[in-house]
Amino acid sequence: MPSRLAALLSERPRIAGCEPWPRHEVTADGWTAIGEALGAGAGDLVALWAEPGAVHLALRSTDLKMPAVVSVAVDCNGFPSIGRHHPPAEWLERAIRDLYGFEPLGAPDRRHWLDHGAWGVHAPLGPGTPAALRDAADYTFLDVQGEGIHQIPVGPVHAGIIEPGHFRFTANGETVVRLEERLGYVHKGIDGLLADVELSRAQRVVARVSGDATVAYSLAFARAVEAALGVAAPQRATVLRGIVAELERLANHLGDIGAICNDAAFALIHAHCGIFRERVLAAAAAAFGHRLMMDYVVPGGVAHDIAADGPRAILAMLEEVLPRFAEIVRLYDETPSLQDRTCRTGNVGADLVMRFAAGGHVGRAAGRSFDTRRDLAYPPYAGLAFTVPVLAAGDVDARVWVRIREIEASALMLRGWLAALPDGPVATAPPVYSEPREGIAMTEAFRGDVFVWLRIAAGRISRAHARDPSWFQWPLLEAAIKGNIVADFPLCNKSFNCSYSGHDL
Repeated sequence: MPSRLAALLSERPRIAGCEPWPRHEVTADGWTAIGEALGAGAGDLVALWAEPGAVHLALRSTDLKMPAVVSVAVDCNGFPSIGRHHPPAEWLERAIRDLYGFEPLGAPDRRHWLDHGAWGVHAPLGPGTPAALRDAADYTFLDVQGEGIHQIPVGPVHAGIIEPGHFRFTANGETVVRLEERLGYVHKGIDGLLADVELSRAQRVVARVSGDATVAYSLAFARAVEAALGVAAPQRATVLRGIVAELERLANHLGDIGAICNDAAFALIHAHCGIFRERVLAAAAAAFGHRLMMDYVVPGGVAHDIAADGPRAILAMLEEVLPRFAEIVRLYDETPSLQDRTCRTGNVGADLVMRFAAGGHVGRAAGRSFDTRRDLAYPPYAGLAFTVPVLAAGDVDARVWVRIREIEASALMLRGWLAALPDGPVATAPPVYSEPREGIAMTEAFRGDVFVWLRIAAGRISRAHARDPSWFQWPLLEAAIKGNIVADFPLCNKSFNCSYSGHDL
């Protein structure tokens, strides 16, 4: 017997020209039925976005041969809410309403999300009508009643070099009763910047959605273009893509581990991890000409070959960093005062990470065994055996250990690829077709899965959408801090390390 989702999709013909995932147009009733099925746990919401006249939803389920996209036409400027059945869709629907003016009918929360009243225009990607400016502080937070309850507003401006976000704590003494987040302060208009632009321009925009994951975004965009145009990158290029992706993962995980320990007042590990991260970035610059490897991955392959001494620089970095990092791991594990801060702090339950399809270290630290590199495998990971660490505790400590094990796995991959780097070209020119074609891809960034959908014709991107893993992780931070003391919020927040920029679009 097919599952409910499989049965619903089998009733709708596949739209031609969308690769590799099928896309189906559904009625409003079919859209609602899919929302109900997601709410009942039949599958994962992957992405939810809009374009003029339609709203799209990407989903995956173990009962489907591959993930799929469903589309519903906007009727009288509205569409049935998915969020009323499946809470992970709520923020995404609020963003669609702000950007396009489409009403999610029956939505439980109709507050603005990305629109803070500073645009001077209503629904800039929709009707674009003039709108009066509003006070950005005019926002109604959810009410909490109880004796001894007080509120602590934090942000949007924070100490140090950090992106803006507002956190409204409701506490009883030092214990957090509720945390409510307000984001959108670094909205950049990404969906608008990806409308009717040259391919090369779109590639640069996507690479800057969240700069610390520029390789993962560039790879997702490149693979979506290649899927749409039916072209594959050369083998040497795919291996070089894997190398830069794992270097990006190494650098970010090392930085995060140090920063988590710093928020637990253990500056020594922070200092060492900062040095390790710098070594990784220096090796990346020597091998690929850019510390963050920005704009290196392009549709059709990579922008240029690795430097002649690049493999040696990366291997020398691994030989220097890994033994010293192992000592730092032992120090972390054998310091009771540090363990007291990270163990059993900021717990997220398996039920929540499953419901929100939370990826990366947030999901894997709480029992969700999903990694795009393995479960939706793409070159050079397809057929490669590597460890995907999965723990059950769901606390700060578990999120640290997932990062540690991923660093070890990344180092093994890098050594294997560099020892047998194939010869050959590093790029192939993507063909140009006049008719519109759609492409979809997911890649595994250091935070989790990145999703890109696009429509291309005659070498131009007509529409595109990129979804950061943080969309499904930020809401879980609200759950993680509940019942903890206010002073543990920086520790919990850093253990998540969600992207403001990636979320705010």
